[in-house]
Amino acid sequence: METYLNSVKKRFEYYKTLGEKTFAQVDDDGLFWQYNEESNSMATIVKHLSGNMLSRWTDFLTSDGEKPGRDRDKEFENDIKTRQELLGIWNEGWDCLFNALNSITEDDWQRDIYIRNEKHSVVDAINRQLAHYPYHIGQIVFIGKMVAGDKWNSLSIPKGNSQTFNAEKFAKPRG
Repeated sequence: METYLNSVKKRFEYYKTLGEKTFAQVDDDGLFWQYNEESNSMATIVKHLSGNMLSRWTDFLTSDGEKPGRDRDKEFENDIKTRQELLGIWNEGWDCLFNALNSITEDDWQRDIYIRNEKHSVVDAINRQLAHYPYHIGQIVFIGKMVAGDKWNSLSIPKGNSQTFNAEKFAKPRG
């Protein structure tokens, strides 16, 4: 299970980094830009992600992942005002997640945990969040690309560069 847990941490770190690289490419106003009234800004998505993380990962082995004090609907009301505040909320959620993952012991893998009163294995609960967070990180990246426009720097393989990228990768030893 140690191999699995290390893989999970690596994947979560990757998605956290994608979000942070996106924030770095937009100006402060871009963090709050919405396509329309029904869509979410990056700031709103960050607020939701953090709210979810704090609910799911606080005492995640011993209490339901949907905490009684969570007000999910408020997570979609944008009241974040600054980049600094956004990054603070972002990091608070991720810190909670990584602290929880780092607290897992060998005996914990056999536990049943609950999210909204639905029973999950620890692995399934982790996988649930590993599917949820990249969904929203993808939204953040998509909004970032719209906001940055032609100033956007690709976070993966830039269009038209797949062959060059692959040639460089395969020219190196496996690893």
